[in-house]
Amino acid sequence: MATLFDVTPVEALERVVHCLDRANDSGFKAKAFTRALEVVRGMSAAELAERAAGNTLTQLEGIGDSSAKVIVQALSGDTTYLDDLDRKTGISMSPGGAAYRAALRGDCHMHSRWSDGGASVEAMARTALSLGHEYIVLTDHSARLTIAHGLDRHRLLDQLGDVALLNERLAPFRILTGMEVDILEDGSLDLDDDLLGELDVVVASVHSKLRMDSDPMTVRMLAAVSSPHVDVLGHCTGRLIGKRPESTFDADVVFGACASSRTAVELNCRPERLDPPADLLNRAIELGCFFAINSDAHATGQLEWQPFGCDTASQHAVPLERIINTWSADELLAWTGRSNLASH
Repeated sequence: MATLFDVTPVEALERVVHCLDRANDSGFKAKAFTRALEVVRGMSAAELAERAAGNTLTQLEGIGDSSAKVIVQALSGDTTYLDDLDRKTGISMSPGGAAYRAALRGDCHMHSRWSDGGASVEAMARTALSLGHEYIVLTDHSARLTIAHGLDRHRLLDQLGDVALLNERLAPFRILTGMEVDILEDGSLDLDDDLLGELDVVVASVHSKLRMDSDPMTVRMLAAVSSPHVDVLGHCTGRLIGKRPESTFDADVVFGACASSRTAVELNCRPERLDPPADLLNRAIELGCFFAINSDAHATGQLEWQPFGCDTASQHAVPLERIINTWSADELLAWTGRSNLASH
């Protein structure tokens, strides 16, 4: 019998979903276990145990053979399935990458159910805490990205209230407020200045018109990264490896502006992005940019993707002292100029 950890059926199914998210499995299996988790969360422990004993779990809509097996094993203290899945989906990294990962104290780009994420803010925070982080920056999408259920002004204000309450419960762990703000076609930002000024960390990213010619894209990005409100340039080329090519822009102009305005360039750790590509990363290093190694997680398991960016940072010898999420939360807030906000 395996002994990874003793878990309840809900915790076991949560762990399965976490591991599948970590493996970037968004197919039928992941959807089936997510549905099973929803069903089990709505059941009493007594009913669940009775159905497990009577072998009637699969009579419930949403519970299949595999999820029933996980439930039965959890009730009997057996974690064989979880152990095996944990081994298969674990993420390895190089020794050099491990040194960078050990230095990280937070993650500055992630999404929750408030926009297009698959987990609550609290679940993301507790997972980050279990991974050794001291803080996260919550960066749900801004309103213009309607496909991602982006937050308008009123929803963002509601979220800020929820985050304040969570911070009281989770202290000393900290959820820093933020947003992944769309860089609009003219280089303006998809959020009012007063709210941008209230957020702890602002990530700005291009999500539309990605095939603009290089000159207008350069002007567009230059305006955004030069904004006093923007702290991180997210996934700078917008590429999806094997699916969508890189946007083109004058790297010297954009990264030069990032360096002079102290806007960090993100090393996006999503395996389908791994942005920026090697040539652009090398140029950003040469120009003196700061960096943030960010998971861009949309689920708890994806918070474990930072090793991908850490390996990249190691391969290109990104100066450790220029990686902003190796700093404490207070140091990060001093750098973004938000250390005097009332919420802190």
